[in-house]
Amino acid sequence: MTDNNRAKLVWRKIPGLDPDNSPEPVQCRTKLFPNGRNVRRSNFACVSLAEKRDEKEFSPSFDQLLKHPLAMVALLPKDAALFAAGAIAGASAKTVTAPLDRIKLLLQTHGLRAGQEGAKKAIGFAEAFTLIGKEEGLKGYWKGNLPQVIRIIPYSAVQLFAYETYKKLFRGKDGELSVIGRLAAGACAGMTSTFVTYPLDVLRLRLAVEPGYKTMSEVAINMMREEGFASFYNGLGPSLIGIAPYIAVNFCVFDLVKKSLPEKYQKKTESSLVTALVSASVATLMCYPLDTVRRQMQMRGTPYVTILDAFPGIVARDGLVGLYRGFLPNALKTLPNSSIRLTTFDTVKRLIAAAEKEFESITEGNRKKQEQSSSDNGI
Repeated sequence: MTDNNRAKLVWRKIPGLDPDNSPEPVQCRTKLFPNGRNVRRSNFACVSLAEKRDEKEFSPSFDQLLKHPLAMVALLPKDAALFAAGAIAGASAKTVTAPLDRIKLLLQTHGLRAGQEGAKKAIGFAEAFTLIGKEEGLKGYWKGNLPQVIRIIPYSAVQLFAYETYKKLFRGKDGELSVIGRLAAGACAGMTSTFVTYPLDVLRLRLAVEPGYKTMSEVAINMMREEGFASFYNGLGPSLIGIAPYIAVNFCVFDLVKKSLPEKYQKKTESSLVTALVSASVATLMCYPLDTVRRQMQMRGTPYVTILDAFPGIVARDGLVGLYRGFLPNALKTLPNSSIRLTTFDTVKRLIAAAEKEFESITEGNRKKQEQSSSDNGI
């Protein structure tokens, strides 16, 4: 028997009833027999079976929702609302910081392209910025941003849900998540989301740094025709190896620093912003060389087949500093990227919480009105 079908014993106080000075009780008659003969009873109370009221019965009406439009947000599934918040935050952050990301990609891959084209081997941040504007105009700073935005939506969703799933998997018997478990959950989530969306990342790089392409579909068709399907996963090894420690360190540092703050600061957006910047900076500094290796392995005509080839090859050509080319614009984009992402996500989360609270308030008001109406009618 489910809870909705259980019998409920309800006791109601009879107004004005004085047990010491009560008149003859009203007889409670009920037909119990087929012949219709009434049975006289002298007890005060009657027992009845009551079904559980459906919560939807008290839900806000259409007119109430029109008067309180914020409550409409509560009608959306919470997971879907949070997914949309993450997608909007990620897309906004990537679009605003796209120029810095484009410069970073050019700096990371210039050494390899220079060797192929006979150009000089190194350019600086200012030179790369000027070069894009001179050769491609204002739109050039956002070249390759569309596939990046398209990629970030499923990437954020997969990473979010994968991280929550892996956290449950790595919890100890006491239900607590250790530092090792948190690192493992972050690493697995990062690798899962990277593997699922990796072809989009390769297309975005080719569109951003190789001349002659205007659309993502044009790049994809040319890659499939000339290099085969495997080219969409060039550099996957260093990508997985690079993203695993990056996400693991990023998530772990963020969670641990946030938990170490006084409770009154933990729920503030400013605290989340500073914590996110610290964790992202530590993770980026540790894992950036692997990102450079990954980018150069994704290039057409790359001489590198494995990570063991790429590391010494880059160092021999560009020195150790070659592993950190593009680090400045990458670090510079971390601040607005994290700010936009966290601010947008926190704003939507607060909006969802406020909508749920208003929805519950209207529902509770409807329930009280119904109970008052029932009491007035003597039910």
